[in-house]
Amino acid sequence: MKARVHVMLKDGVLDPQGEAVRHALGTLGFEGVEGVRQGKVIELDLAESDAGKAKEAVTEMCEKLLANTVIESYSVELV
Repeated sequence: MKARVHVMLKDGVLDPQGEAVRHALGTLGFEGVEGVRQGKVIELDLAESDAGKAKEAVTEMCEKLLANTVIESYSVELV
């Protein structure tokens, strides 16, 4: 089973990479982009075949390592 984790900075947390991308897009002539938030996607190949157990395990991974829950939010998707 595969799991996909989407990690993004929480609203209100400064995103300097997103701001750099927004600025670069404007420099390249892409007007009208008012904001950019940059995140990451983590794909995991899991041996677990039970969807409930897999989601529970990946959530625990996120809480302990994959996301900094103080400043980041995450979502888990089983694919």
